[in-house]
Amino acid sequence: MPKNSSSNLDSRTVQSALEALSRETKQSRLARVFPFLGPAFIASVAYVDPGNFATNIQGGAQFGYLLLWVIITSNLIAMLIQTLSAKLGLATGQNLAEHCRNQFPRPVSLAMWVIMEAVAIATDLAEFMGAALGFQLLFGIPLLAGALLTAVATIGILGMERFGFRPLEAVISAMVAVIALCYVAEIFIASPDWGQIAAHVVRPRFAGSESVLLATGIIGATVMPHAIFLHSSLMQGRIVVKDRKKLRTLFRYEIMDVVIAMGIASFVNMSMLIMAAATFYATGKTSVATIEEAYRTLEPLLGSAAKFIFGVSLLFSGLSSSSVGTSAGQVIMQGFIQRHIPLWIRRLVTMAPSLFVIAMGYDPTRTLVISQVVLSFGLPFAIIPLVLFTRRSDLMGDLVNKPATTAFAAVAAGLIVALNIYLLYATFFLG
Repeated sequence: MPKNSSSNLDSRTVQSALEALSRETKQSRLARVFPFLGPAFIASVAYVDPGNFATNIQGGAQFGYLLLWVIITSNLIAMLIQTLSAKLGLATGQNLAEHCRNQFPRPVSLAMWVIMEAVAIATDLAEFMGAALGFQLLFGIPLLAGALLTAVATIGILGMERFGFRPLEAVISAMVAVIALCYVAEIFIASPDWGQIAAHVVRPRFAGSESVLLATGIIGATVMPHAIFLHSSLMQGRIVVKDRKKLRTLFRYEIMDVVIAMGIASFVNMSMLIMAAATFYATGKTSVATIEEAYRTLEPLLGSAAKFIFGVSLLFSGLSSSSVGTSAGQVIMQGFIQRHIPLWIRRLVTMAPSLFVIAMGYDPTRTLVISQVVLSFGLPFAIIPLVLFTRRSDLMGDLVNKPATTAFAAVAAGLIVALNIYLLYATFFLG
């Protein structure tokens, strides 16, 4: 696509959005919403990355539909947190990392940067491993070569940013759509027990320390620290309005973006666990604990089509989430320490741990699960500052949190911290 046509696409999107905010358009309600869709879809990729495959497949295979309530809870938290992140970028024109740098003492912000870089490494590990597995399962490409292909594809996808925000949003949204369609097909093929699904959606409980480990991993794979930082950045300068009434209207449209995108992500996450429960747990194959096993086992149980669909969804998940993860890493570094390095250098540096894990022959799926637990431990360092900033009227103006919103967000942060504390206790004292 020529650069000028892409710039025109961005300009038309902004113009359509401004007309909708001014109520100067005769378009349908759906057409009015369309210009505002995009940022949450990019952030939502983090919620359907390969780490979700690992944790949800293990959860479904070992415990059936037991942990469905964890996915529902995680995605409700995700909607709230991503809405706050988008609101922060809209109201202040600065992203979360920039606010941390400006509002906290320098030693604190530097420590947070180090923690978030560790989270970024864990994120890259999950995404690279997943995409490499996708290449291997579908095309027989060795894991190491698949990881290198992922690096090249990531740089190519992110290179679309030079054409404007809309082309990149379109590509990432299309990948999310492919992943969702794959799981529509998987659910149709698997024929799950809908009665059991309904029961476990509303009945919170665990079944031992391993289920707590997987639950924490599911939360870490669902509510992603780097997505929180990224979403606030995506709202900076996308559609700028100064009028207070228009700003509130813009925020309502962005809530729609979050609800739609996170709703799709929630469906995909639930579908992963439901497919594993209906296919593996229901047939007594509870030992299916890896993505490779799941891929191989699907064919005799559900046919070659299900196996192929699973592989395609994993590959698209890895490629899209790797691209988004790299972009988030840039936002984190630039926001905390005001440093920007070339994209290809950051890609090579963050790829190194993934290549090491692959070269050492560690179990890919277990590595993915542990990486998601690391992400879960990083969540308080993203959520707590976000809640603190969005409750301040001097920063947020008319978009400051209502007391109930702050209360719900604080409860969400507390739930995550409590799960992590229990996980440590179960791991070290319950064996």
